[in-house]
Amino acid sequence: CCGVCAGCQHHELLLETPGLTPLCGFRPFLLTGWCSRLLIVPLQARLRFPIDYPYSPPAFRFLTKMWHPNIYETGDVCISILHPPVDDPQSGELPSERWNPTQNVRTILLSVISLLNEPNTFSPANVDASVMYRKWKESKGKDREYTDIIRKQVLGTKVDAERDGVKVPTTLAEYCVKTKTPAPDEGSDLFYDDYYEDDEMDEEAESCYGDEDDSGNEES
Repeated sequence: CCGVCAGCQHHELLLETPGLTPLCGFRPFLLTGWCSRLLIVPLQARLRFPIDYPYSPPAFRFLTKMWHPNIYETGDVCISILHPPVDDPQSGELPSERWNPTQNVRTILLSVISLLNEPNTFSPANVDASVMYRKWKESKGKDREYTDIIRKQVLGTKVDAERDGVKVPTTLAEYCVKTKTPAPDEGSDLFYDDYYEDDEMDEEAESCYGDEDDSGNEES
């Protein structure tokens, strides 16, 4: 589900959330699912990893049209965790909120899902969507301009899913189906046995070295 193109790795993914399509011919794969307060739809997105990953953050782009305060018209996601780890006082972001090499695909997806469910209207990428969302939230759902746009886009993604042969779960139980953990094969057991045996041999070699050629320096 990934490949190398122009020096970058592209991961095409199918993220089932409320609410994206593969590019470069890569096959999408299901990563996770969740249930929204609005509607349940499949979202397709692309993760592009730079050559110096994980020291630099990947780029996350939704491939399905999205109307959201923190998503640009291009589909790029505006989120602190994907911003380069530079000290920029003008951004209003703390260095600890930006990218660091300990982040991974899982933490990125969790952050994006959280952002979809709880938009950040203080630093919007789509100002119009941010204004609509705030009106909807402040009116406690009475102002339906924002939700009406979302519902239309949701219906459009469902049509696309049917066209592409993607089965969209309709209940929370379908989203939470547990996959069976594959049983360990004998090959993996042999691998670990050999690994520990190598460790023991290394320890014996070190012990012999210490007996035959003791330099008087303690190991640090």
